[in-house]
Amino acid sequence: MSIFVTRSSMPSFEEYIEEIRPIFESRILTNMGPIYKKFQHQMLEYLDVPYLSLFVNGHMALEMAIQAMGLNQPGGEVITTPFTFVSTTHSIVRNGLTPVFCDIRESDFTMDPEKIEALITDKTVAIMPVHVYGNICDVEKIDEIGKKHGIKVIYDAAHALGVKYKGVGIANYGDASMFSFHATKVFHTIEGGAIAFKDAAYREKLHILKNFGLSSPEDVTEFGGNAKMDEFRAAMGICNLRRLNESIKSRETAYKRYIERIGNVPGIYIPAAQQDVEANYAYMPAVFDEKILGKTRDQVAEALKENDIFARKYFYPAINDMTCYRNVYGESTTPIAHGISLRVLTLPLFEGLSEEDVDRICDIILK
Repeated sequence: MSIFVTRSSMPSFEEYIEEIRPIFESRILTNMGPIYKKFQHQMLEYLDVPYLSLFVNGHMALEMAIQAMGLNQPGGEVITTPFTFVSTTHSIVRNGLTPVFCDIRESDFTMDPEKIEALITDKTVAIMPVHVYGNICDVEKIDEIGKKHGIKVIYDAAHALGVKYKGVGIANYGDASMFSFHATKVFHTIEGGAIAFKDAAYREKLHILKNFGLSSPEDVTEFGGNAKMDEFRAAMGICNLRRLNESIKSRETAYKRYIERIGNVPGIYIPAAQQDVEANYAYMPAVFDEKILGKTRDQVAEALKENDIFARKYFYPAINDMTCYRNVYGESTTPIAHGISLRVLTLPLFEGLSEEDVDRICDIILK
């Protein structure tokens, strides 16, 4: 039986049908209707944040957060990480801004706060760090840098829903945090996303931007788009939120089995659990050292594939090694991110992955 790198968590068919029944009765399918509002309220409570705006996907949420903050000014720069999914960087470039790549820490693959200030110029309008695989950035240091220089901090928290630091939800750091509710994530609404933020001034702005820029039925005040979450996706969110803790617990069991089996193998590096962090076990990254193992990451991936196990080279390549960025912004100047991208493999991890299947994966790797 094939094992893929991820598998979407799902409610029962009957539960979802009951949740969407009111949609069929009301015929309100979209435009921020009652199911949307119900889900928004529940997510506000779960994240314990003052404000939240739901979107059709995480990418549009990130793009429009930049717009809502008024950061999309000609010549502006955003300090970000090359070790992320390309959506992060696209959200910057599509706003007419220039990404400035900061290298990562080898320990947890997140942006190195010690390297940020050297990249700040009079053109810097924001810092966009990324919580990677559920590992969180050094939010205290990065927030401190943002305040010191008067620069906005927008976290790409696509991987970090459900994570807490020192008992506080991760969405409470920075000026805003974007969450992805894509089907591959710990929590999903099939497709979807959200921006959590503290400043009430962004609330109406985001509402207008994601609804074509309409400030009223008869006027358009912003260059907006169509990025609203529909009622059916909101209903899936309501169902999956009920069982999120159960899903994370299942992931934790599989994660710990991986650690038992390959966590101390020379030549395989898996990031250690972060101090004071309540994890969500979003991904199972492993970095393979060819010098010690005698095998490359790609050879490990191929051996798994031959046994119908499909891991993922995630993230590969680093963003500033990709054609569209390398050709415009120059060759990679972030050696750690570049090196990790060549050696990292995310192994299968999802709700319901059995210990027997983890053993099957680990046995192949160990051979």
